[in-house]
Amino acid sequence: MQTRILGRDLEVSAIGFGAMGMSQSYGPGPGRDDNIALLRAAVDRGVTFFDTAEVYGPFVNEELVGEALQPVRDQVVIATKFGFAFSADGKQAGLSSRPEHIKRVADASLTRLRTDRIDLFYQHRVNPEVPIEDVAGAVRELIEAGKVRHFGMSEAAAATVRRAHAVQPVTALQNEYSLWWRRPEAEILPMCAELGIGLVPYSPLGKGFLTGAIDQNTTFTPGDIRGTIPRFEAEARAANQAVVDLLGKVAAGRNATIAQIALAWLLAQRPWIVPIPGTRRLERLTENIGAAAVDLTADEVRDLDDAAARIEIQGGRYPEQLERMTNI
Repeated sequence: MQTRILGRDLEVSAIGFGAMGMSQSYGPGPGRDDNIALLRAAVDRGVTFFDTAEVYGPFVNEELVGEALQPVRDQVVIATKFGFAFSADGKQAGLSSRPEHIKRVADASLTRLRTDRIDLFYQHRVNPEVPIEDVAGAVRELIEAGKVRHFGMSEAAAATVRRAHAVQPVTALQNEYSLWWRRPEAEILPMCAELGIGLVPYSPLGKGFLTGAIDQNTTFTPGDIRGTIPRFEAEARAANQAVVDLLGKVAAGRNATIAQIALAWLLAQRPWIVPIPGTRRLERLTENIGAAAVDLTADEVRDLDDAAARIEIQGGRYPEQLERMTNI
């Protein structure tokens, strides 16, 4: 697999692996052994960039990733996240990015990940009650201590990233970005280009919608987060099918799948963009990795951009209370 550089010197596979769905958000899935086997299959196929977080589960996703990657630890880059508080019974309880909390999270994550360093440590969501300079300073101290290699942020406003970057260089931003969520193009992409920050799109396949496997008649299982998202209401899915149809036209001419064209479009935007699609199935893993070999022409990218700009996507990407936690 080709590699790309995030920030100044963090080299990763051009396609990463988002592990969240193995532990939450998409209803019941394969067992632990199957998930571990899939993560190791990703390594065997050239993936070197794996994404997790303490809040996924909570905690169990880091344990899963740690166990799966321990035998190949020196071959991979592991990203995890801080930024949430938890109650005594382990349930999520709001935001917390106090410096002392960040340092406790780092130590706990190191234990769960079975490693001595976190390659990329993201602030999962900006906590407006804590100055971002204090957050960046705490991560800088972790870097100086050898516990963390690189600092990242997720869904932060451009102005906030600039303030953090002045204290501790930000290696990567993790934001939602795909052909049906393009807000990062307004301010985030220009800022990343200016400051030398990589972009790691999560949900690069629109939580599965941009694979073509979901339509207005799809029924979501209990526990599947898509059942709570406005963009996945039946009427919205029917309207948003136009994006899938657009990708399908390009895919048909390239002997590729709809998902591969969606990922290839992201890769074509900038050389420092590294999407992290998630999956629980080997065939989807193979399909996602194959996108790195789909080299869209400038004309194809322009045609996709122009056609997509004429489609009005229906429905919010999150319930309102979750959307309020972004772009701070």
